Order: sequence, then C-alpha cells, then structure tokens
Amino acid sequence: MECRQCGSALEKPGDFCLICRESNADRVVLECDRDRATLTVLRDERVLGATTVTTTPEGGERKRTELRNFAGRLADEIRRKRPEGVYATGDREVIRTVRGHLHHQFYRIDDPDPVEYVRTHGGSRSLDVVETPPSEKLGGSHSTLIGGRTGMRAIGTVTRHPHVKKVIPGPIDAGGTGSQSGLRAKVTRAGGDGNVRLLLRDGSSVQENRVVTTAWDRETGERVREDLNEALVDDGFVDGQ
Repeated sequence: MECRQCGSALEKPGDFCLICRESNADRVVLECDRDRATLTVLRDERVLGATTVTTTPEGGERKRTELRNFAGRLADEIRRKRPEGVYATGDREVIRTVRGHLHHQFYRIDDPDPVEYVRTHGGSRSLDVVETPPSEKLGGSHSTLIGGRTGMRAIGTVTRHPHVKKVIPGPIDAGGTGSQSGLRAKVTRAGGDGNVRLLLRDGSSVQENRVVTTAWDRETGERVREDLNEALVDDGFVDGQ
C-alpha cells in the first residue's frame, strides 16, 4: 500500500507515513481473545487490512509477563497506525492491558460483527476531547463524597475520561438499603443533552453525581455512558444491582 498523500510505500496497510507525516487510517478495530487478537484497520468506511497477533497463555508467575508482552505487541501495531480511535471487543483483561500501553481514545463495543459495526457507525462526528486535568473536573456546592478514598477513586475513573467536562457531586441520601459489598458505582442512562449521572452506593448511603460530557444528544451520551461503565468495571466498581 502507498501513502495517500505522497505515494511512499508503506510496510503495512494503514501505517502512518513517516515521510510526509500523513495519517492513512482513522480507526482500528481490536478483537481480542486471550490467545489471539485481530486488528482491522479502517479509513472512512473502507477496510484497509488486518493483522493477527497470537500468544501462548501462561499461568502462575509467568502470566503477568506473557500478558504484558502480548499487549505490548498489539499496542505497537496500533501505534504504527496512529488512529483517531480504537474500538475494542472481547477479553477484558487483554483490552485493559493494551489500553494501559496507549494514550489513544478507546471505545468498547459489543456487536457480533464489530468491524461492520464500526464501519457503519464509527465514522460519525467525533466528540470533543477535554484537556482539563482530572483533578480540576470536580466541582459544585457539595464537596463530600461517600466511600472516602474509594469513592474518590471511582470519581477519578470518571474524570479521567476524555469526554467528561465536569463531575458535580450531589447530596448524600442515607436512607437506602444497606449492603456489605463495599462501594459500588454505575453511570445511568444519558439524558437528551448527552449528560449522565454517576450513582455511588456505600452501605445504606447513596449519592447521585451529575456528569457533564461533551456529548450533544442522548445517542452520543450513551456512547460515553457505556465507556464509563466499562472503565468502572475494569477498576472494580461493579454496581451491585
């Protein structure tokens, strides 16, 4: 394949051109199993090519190193494309480890044909990225968060998201049903303005926190909600309901 800008030969389809510094791909679809992952490269609605990376899963003390190396190889393939976004599906552990290697925007998807889904749905208008540091995204008249440091970690998971502008803590309701499962978090369905709410539950206490996003309607807000809930799952804040 040749660079669409300068015509230089590319080693793999969709590679970023190091001659003219032009991007040749805009999205990568990452389909992960524990022992195999396929990266499909797209530009606009066209599939440019695919690469499959395999590993032999290890157990015990070797697992961490083997998984890190597998994720590193996948991350290297993504970096060479420099896409605007990565759409991932499959094994959560593999995806989480790959994500730790990269600074690209990740979107979780759940569809029987992920490449076709991204090809037809993933090219819509991109959401604005918020450059504000996560520590400056927390505001509002209520400064108390339930769950102490654990509650703050859950808030941090949300404020680190690139499409979150601000998290505004709400009042604490201590009249809920008690639970011994520790702090749980869940992002609720988006409103018509694209904003969502983060529910924190700790024992009998419940707190509803408003999350202002860069989404502009319910549909784009749902994209942010799904991604936030996936991040909360990865960080261990699975809602108890």
